[in-house]
Amino acid sequence: MNAELFVNHLSQITFKGVFNPYRDLCDEHDHSESPAIRRLNLQRYLDAAVNCGVESVWLGRDCGYRGGRRTGIALTDELNLEALDHQFGISGLAKATVGQPLKERTATEVWKIIREVDAKVFLWNIFPFHPFEAGNPMSNRRHSAREFNECRDILCCLLEWLQPKMIIAIGADAHKALYRLEFQVSSVRHPSYGGHLEFANGIRQLYST
Repeated sequence: MNAELFVNHLSQITFKGVFNPYRDLCDEHDHSESPAIRRLNLQRYLDAAVNCGVESVWLGRDCGYRGGRRTGIALTDELNLEALDHQFGISGLAKATVGQPLKERTATEVWKIIREVDAKVFLWNIFPFHPFEAGNPMSNRRHSAREFNECRDILCCLLEWLQPKMIIAIGADAHKALYRLEFQVSSVRHPSYGGHLEFANGIRQLYST
């Protein structure tokens, strides 16, 4: 396994009602090179994670339309690409969209606590693409069981490859999926819908032990 092969495999996957950041073009926010930039962002992140080692992998549910859909990096919006660069010493992470960078609330809370605990974290989602509601590409929906099952090998492969000391599920959906796959996992509340304080306290507790 290497990062280029992993990303190339991701870029071949397609579902109806799902935006694949490594393959698809957004008519509103992308230019012709956007998928290639997102592929390279993820490849560089993976290479750095393998070379430096990661203490933990944090897993959300799906890419959000303000975050991973635009950057190619889970739980990371364009305003936090520089923080990711600093964390791993990656050079060349790039904004893939046109117009002003967008802020995502979940990414903001995730990166705030990453800076606080000062840990090398690999961020991923149990479903690595952006599922959206029919007729509204700029919306978020939960992936279906069929969609997850068709991508579960990607998740298992990644975790077995990175061999993190700790796997943290962000939210109940991520925790249930990882538990069913029989991974040893810790769980924290998702920071959305007023859960940001509980989320941050949960991370602090896990890193203080």
